[in-house]
Amino acid sequence: MKKVLLLKFGELFLKGRNRHEFIKLLKANILKKLRGYSCKLEETQGRLVLHSYNENLESEIIERLQQVFGLIAVMSAIEFDTSLQEIEKRVSEICFDGVKSFRIETKRADKTFPMTSMELDKHLGGVVLDKYPNLQVDLYNPEAVLHVEVRVNGKTYLYNQLHQCAGGLPLGSGGKALLLLSGGIDSPVAGYLMSKRGLRLEAVHFHSYPYTSVQAKEKVIELAKEISVYCDEIKLHIVSFTEIQEQIHRNCDEEYMITIMRRIMMRIAERLCKHNELGAIITGESLGQVASQTMQSMNVTNSVVSIPVFRPVIAYDKEDIMSVAKKIKTYETSILPYEDCCTVFLPKNPVIKPTIKRAELLEQNLDIEALVEQAVNNEEILTINNFSK
Repeated sequence: MKKVLLLKFGELFLKGRNRHEFIKLLKANILKKLRGYSCKLEETQGRLVLHSYNENLESEIIERLQQVFGLIAVMSAIEFDTSLQEIEKRVSEICFDGVKSFRIETKRADKTFPMTSMELDKHLGGVVLDKYPNLQVDLYNPEAVLHVEVRVNGKTYLYNQLHQCAGGLPLGSGGKALLLLSGGIDSPVAGYLMSKRGLRLEAVHFHSYPYTSVQAKEKVIELAKEISVYCDEIKLHIVSFTEIQEQIHRNCDEEYMITIMRRIMMRIAERLCKHNELGAIITGESLGQVASQTMQSMNVTNSVVSIPVFRPVIAYDKEDIMSVAKKIKTYETSILPYEDCCTVFLPKNPVIKPTIKRAELLEQNLDIEALVEQAVNNEEILTINNFSK
């Protein structure tokens, strides 16, 4: 008998002939997340088994595994050679003190085992009741559930607790994209959600020093570090937006300032995507949340780029977004009172139904190509990660 961690993945079962490629990537991501920890990782029929690790560090390892996209649960289990006698013995050693009701849940992946899952449930339930006659069997709402998995590798696994993981698809299985990281609550959540669908991230932050402070920039660096817990290493592009905003302020109608600003941001983002082989732009826009996030406004900003723009929180209200931000621990950083460039030269009455024709007419007062080129050429690049080992 030995102690192991059983790792359960979900959606990967739907991938058909490509499933082995997803699992291969998932295994690589797990080992990368556990860099610095001595352990071994093996695969057995719908499960990954982590073993030969320092049991004193088990809680740390589980916490890291919970951050790996593609895993849906981690189970701390005991592993032993499959035989009915050995299963009975190990089940009888489980402590049910202080518990009033229980259920046995068996998965017989090894179809050569002489008892069906249901038969084994009943038989092992009897083993538990022989030792704890006052226990009640409750199939629907038990206080304790004992899981027994009989696998095809000749091993049986026993566990009574599941640790929920991040779910989704393995990081890197969906390609790479660029996150517009503003420093607010929404954009880190958007990055997390798209990474959960398998996208690796780079990020771009637009700052307008001296109108925005050094602390505002540091806040965004901290946010990038916090989401890198889930998204691995992130290349952060910091782009100066000061001159662009000054020119917009001098040469464009006030009500269209935010619209023109967003269109230039999208052009810069697309240019960075092309330079860095990134396939899409990610924003934290939520429909109707502010003037620049109406359907018409988003259509006008979309019109200047030719690559996909993903808006994963488009249908979320603020409470939904805040809930995810608290879950991934970016919320407290996001609400620090340091302004971002979107607050600079903020118009009193921004247009909520802009048109492409009007935006293009106003942009004739600007040398858009020169502004975009200068911004991209003068970017600052930081490599952000949150590796602790």
